[in-house]
Amino acid sequence: MPALAPPVAFKGRVYVSVGPTRQVATREEERRLAERRRAQDLPFDHLPAVGASLEDLDLDLFKREYLPNAVAQDVLAGNARSLEDQLRALRFSDQRVTPSHAALLVFGKDPQAWLPGAYVQFIRLDGDRLTDPVKDQKVVAGSLDALIRRLEEVFQAHILVAADVTGSVTEQRYPEYPLVALQQVYRNALCHRTYEGTNAPVRVTWYNSRIEIHSPGGLYGVVNPENILTGATDYRNPLLAEAMKVLGFVQRFGLGLPLARQELEKNGNPPLEFSFQPSSVLVTIWRRPS
Repeated sequence: MPALAPPVAFKGRVYVSVGPTRQVATREEERRLAERRRAQDLPFDHLPAVGASLEDLDLDLFKREYLPNAVAQDVLAGNARSLEDQLRALRFSDQRVTPSHAALLVFGKDPQAWLPGAYVQFIRLDGDRLTDPVKDQKVVAGSLDALIRRLEEVFQAHILVAADVTGSVTEQRYPEYPLVALQQVYRNALCHRTYEGTNAPVRVTWYNSRIEIHSPGGLYGVVNPENILTGATDYRNPLLAEAMKVLGFVQRFGLGLPLARQELEKNGNPPLEFSFQPSSVLVTIWRRPS
């Protein structure tokens, strides 16, 4: 069968199929195989989802929400491109109009049908151990916009706000967790997780004393444990990151975790904690002390 990353050598020789026969590749054939490999060396979110079609996309969402934010109005007004050409130009489909994985995540009618891990598993526990009673649990799924908005509704429903009337003429209100910090951490998880080779979701486990957000996929590229809070950026899913910025879910690349740290400090919460594994990142957000 054709290799995904040609040319492949066996005992120093590269073989190609020519009709029903197999023969050693010439230098020119090896060059063409290398070019084919480079054409496939795109990030996973850029690659077409084999078997998907435009029927799997919410094209009204693309036209209503994405295009006006991604392309200037005067350009759109004078643009005679077809919808298929617009999708190609924004890298959401290939020349055969097969949607990319990013297109299915951002505009898909059912992203999980193509990327089984494209959802968030939320669980609220009555205690500080995973074996404690469950107070609430939800599977939050859908296209990117719907997923983010539904998850924020869940967070807002669970955040308690304490009032402090001592030492001040006006009442001071302090939430257990600042919503902005939670937004930045889980949006970062959605953007930078791996969607390839895993069916694991992003997991949000809410204990009485802390929230743990678990993201499939380890640190990527130039980001490391030493610089993760300094604004260092690299993108496992660059097209998805671009879409999140276009839709207003990211204000500036690299701002997310430093902003979360700042908001936690302002609210009186302990600092973020990280646990890095080769295949996952775990972020712990501690509750504001009473």
